[in-house]
Order: sequence, then C-alpha cells, then structure tokens
Amino acid sequence: MIDVKAIYVLWLREMIKFSRTKFRIFNAIAMPLFMLIFLGFGFRQINIPGIPPDIGYFEYFVPGIIGMTLLFTASMVGLSVLSERQFGFLKEIMVTPASRVSIMLGRTLGGATTAILQAVIIIIIAMVMSFQIMGFAQLIASLFVMLLISVIFISMGLILASRLRDVHDYYNITNFLLFPIFLLSGAMFPIQNLPLGIPFFSVFNPLTYGVDAIRGLLIGVSALPIITDCIVLIVTATIMVLLSAYAFTNGYRI
Repeated sequence: MIDVKAIYVLWLREMIKFSRTKFRIFNAIAMPLFMLIFLGFGFRQINIPGIPPDIGYFEYFVPGIIGMTLLFTASMVGLSVLSERQFGFLKEIMVTPASRVSIMLGRTLGGATTAILQAVIIIIIAMVMSFQIMGFAQLIASLFVMLLISVIFISMGLILASRLRDVHDYYNITNFLLFPIFLLSGAMFPIQNLPLGIPFFSVFNPLTYGVDAIRGLLIGVSALPIITDCIVLIVTATIMVLLSAYAFTNGYRI
C-alpha cells in the first residue's frame, strides 16, 4: 500500500539534506563545470563528424553534461541508502508502518528532485557561457526527460544496494558501470563515430535516449524523434521502478 505522507516526508528529508550540504552542491557541479569549460570550449573550433555544421561543439556538449550530472547524481542514492543501513537509520525507517514501496518511492523522488536541481544549475551556468535553448516550453519538457533519466538510474542504484552490504562494493560496481554508460550515450560525441560494433551496445543504454531527447528539446538536434526517445524512457523507467520495488521489498534485511 502506498503511503503518501511517508513518501512526502522522505522527499522533504532529501530536500533539507540537499539545502544544508553546500559542499555537496559544489562538488556535484564542479566536475561538469570543468568539463564544460575545458572540453566544451576547447573543442568548439573542431569540426566533428556527425555534428551538424550549424551547431557548435559547446552547444552539442551541454546536453551530454546534463545527462552526466543526472547519471552520477542519481546513482549515488543507492550509496546513501547503504550508508544509512550501516548507521542504523534505514532500520528505523523500515520498522515504521510505512510500506517498503513507499520508502522506496520517497527516496526515488527525493533523489530525482536533487538530480534535476543540479542539472538546472548546469543549464543556468551554460546559458551564462552563451548556451541558448530553443524556448521555455522545450526547457519544461526537458525536465520531464530528466525526471525519467533520474528515476531509471536511481532504481538501478537501489537494486544494487538491495543486494550489497558493503559501501565499497557498491562504489566499485557503479564506477565500473557508469563510465561505459556515459561514454556509450553519445554525450561527448556522435555514437556513429565509435568503432564498428560498439554503437550496437548504445541501443540498450537508457542514457542514449535521454541525452538525445534533451539535445533535441534544448538545441533542436536529435538522432531519433523525441517522441521515440520519450517512449523508450517511459517504458524503461516503469520497468526499473517495478524491479526496484521488488528488490526493495524482498532484498533488504534489517
């Protein structure tokens, strides 16, 4: 049974944690900012095959950095849950009348909100650096895409956290997974520029469709129709939430 109050309380807790940890916010945007400055501007004069000639590399790269921010921020939710289990806070939540599904949804929505807020900060910084978006309506639509991306990778993190006991194991596994996911998404360069055979794996990468949809909405360039990207993301997010709910309900032992 879904407990809306429990979901809201856990979401609010994440918002309070986010607002109070200024270094966490700085740390989350520092690496994307450095990459925007050194890679986005450093390669802006280079003609990269696959990028339309009327689109500069900086404009092409910004949606990829947004996807990276969402990916890495969302995946850390599982690490946070593991830490809370070690310190006993998770046990205190689990023994409340709130269902485990409600707890999972509260953590998912809280993590997704913080990930989107950090992505919005990146967009604002990029706009100060001359990045231009298609329009306000497209920006709002891109927030929905960001929500789907966040939910997918938060769910992935919760599934891993439900099966692992050690924080270091989680950190090592996610590091092994996140960089291939990021590099195979087309965030930094068109997928067709990769060696023969490797682009095939990007078809199974949810971030590929997320970055493509954000790019299409913000700068009007996408490899696939935006509606196709969104359908894939919605289906994937639904499946991942169901798997996460199952793992959270049956995998955690307190």
